[in-house]
Amino acid sequence: MRVSDILKVKGNTLYTVTPDTALHEAVNTMAEHDIGSLVVMEYGDLVGMLTFREIILTLRANGGSVGTTTIRKVMDDHPITCTPETEVDEVRRMMLEHHVRYLPVMESRSLMGVISFYDVAKAVVEAQGFENKLLKAYIRDWPEEEHQPAR
Repeated sequence: MRVSDILKVKGNTLYTVTPDTALHEAVNTMAEHDIGSLVVMEYGDLVGMLTFREIILTLRANGGSVGTTTIRKVMDDHPITCTPETEVDEVRRMMLEHHVRYLPVMESRSLMGVISFYDVAKAVVEAQGFENKLLKAYIRDWPEEEHQPAR
């Protein structure tokens, strides 16, 4: 299974911000749309990711307030990415190795979507369920052995 398979099911709604967006606006956007990340784009290029992790670190540093900080000051400015052709097993490895929950999906320099750890887990569980169903059907239709007369 590839990332493109997940994106087909997930849909193509993307939420992006610029680095100069106020952090409090980003928090409102994330809460309003029930999302855990925003892709940070500038002049058509991916320049960062903002996730709830960066927001929580900012809240801790500022005594519970995001203040007037811009996204540029708190974003992950070197996010790892994948492509639509990346295998889901590779994405799982990347997410675990780099301790990230969200990956921008890039094709050349174009943003194709974002996949989350949840999206990957859901796809894996569904694929395993389908495989399990096929195996059970195969076992159920197993031809019976012909009984040979005892000698």
